[in-house]
Amino acid sequence: MIATVEIAPMGRLRAGRRWKDRAFTAFLWACAFLAMVPLVLISVYVVSRGWHALSVNFFTKEPAGPLDPSAGGIAQSFVGTGLIVGMATLFSVPLGILTAIYLAEYGRGRFAGAVRLIAEVLLSTPSIVAGVFIWSLVVVAMGTFSALAAALALTVLMWPVIARAAEEILRLVPQELREGALALGVPRWRVILRVVVPTAGAGILTAIMLAVARGLGETAPILLTALGNDFINTNPLQPTDAVPLRVFADARTPVAALHELAWGGALMLLVAVLGLSIAARAVSSRQQKRMT
Repeated sequence: MIATVEIAPMGRLRAGRRWKDRAFTAFLWACAFLAMVPLVLISVYVVSRGWHALSVNFFTKEPAGPLDPSAGGIAQSFVGTGLIVGMATLFSVPLGILTAIYLAEYGRGRFAGAVRLIAEVLLSTPSIVAGVFIWSLVVVAMGTFSALAAALALTVLMWPVIARAAEEILRLVPQELREGALALGVPRWRVILRVVVPTAGAGILTAIMLAVARGLGETAPILLTALGNDFINTNPLQPTDAVPLRVFADARTPVAALHELAWGGALMLLVAVLGLSIAARAVSSRQQKRMT
């Protein structure tokens, strides 16, 4: 006896697949919306509380006396943040890019695996651990807190971001470009510098911006290494203030005017981090279009 198999009409199958596709698409949009809700709420709240503090004094003056704290600003924090993050970027960019080039172009065997493991571990290491490490290694040895120590603490956190992200970008460069340059007799090191790195330049820039965005918002490692300062300081070997430190310090005081300055500093951090993240996303999109 031959069994018969009933085949569903093609129209019914297509309708069922279209319904499932639409349902899954709606589910993904709902998840994306739920993920955006906390960011939007936090952003709106910080903007509503912080924009009142924005003024000329906020950006150009140091903290005022206790009689009229609202007349002062956090100029020393902006200068200190620029000094600390600038030095950290100067240290972490070459280290991260060279690590990425080694892992993507030469990295084979146990040593490369160990380097990759260290970078991945540092990516998930709490920032306060980096602060304690640099405090015990640099601050104690120098006998003073400093912007240099803070920059080294941020370097510990920033270079793994650059190394791992840049490595993945370098691996996306088509192998045919390398082989074509090598076939012309160009040394491998020059192929990397003149062909591979420029081709992945936009992606590497994206990795750098993401690392800087992470460094801007860190408080714990800077608190343990830079300490803070109420005056503008450009000496990297002296205690230095930073925007996250000023937000932390002013938020802990009972003075309402200083709370307003803290919200203003938080707003500036939010704008800087969001700006860098959006710019990194735009550059990454352009890089993906070039690669495809």
